[in-house]
Amino acid sequence: MANYDTNLAAEYHVMSCLHRLGMTASLTLGNKKGVDILVARENGDAVTVEVKGVAKRYDWTLGEIGRDELKCRNRHYFVLVTFNGNIADPKMPSPEVWVVPSPMLGSFIRYYKKRTNVSRSEIIKTGSLFKHAWSLISEG
Repeated sequence: MANYDTNLAAEYHVMSCLHRLGMTASLTLGNKKGVDILVARENGDAVTVEVKGVAKRYDWTLGEIGRDELKCRNRHYFVLVTFNGNIADPKMPSPEVWVVPSPMLGSFIRYYKKRTNVSRSEIIKTGSLFKHAWSLISEG
C-alpha cells in the first residue's frame, strides 16, 4: 500500500472519530500541507489538526518541522495513527491513536540528519495521557 493511501486512511479515520464525537470538522485538500483538518469548537474558536499515519509499527515521519515551530503552534494538534500492520484488513479493530498538542510533541521527537520522526517507542512508553485523547481537540 502506498504511503499516500495510508495517510488518506488515517485522515478519514480521524474525521470519522471527530464527527462521531459531535465535532464540526472539515478536511483540507492538497498533498503537501501542514493542516489536514480544521475543527470548529463549540465555544466559537477553531483549531487545526495534522494527521500522521503509518501502516505498520514504525515511527511517524514529520518532515522538516523544527523545535521552535512546534512550540508556537498553540492551537495545532498532531494526531498519530498506527494501523499496527493490519491496514489491509477491513475487519481490524480501530487503529491506535495519540492526540498530542503541538507544543507537547517535542519530547517524542527524534532528529536525524535527513529526517525528523515521532518515536513510536517513546510515545508508547510515556505518552499514555495522549492515547485516544480526543477531548484535547474538543475542549483544549
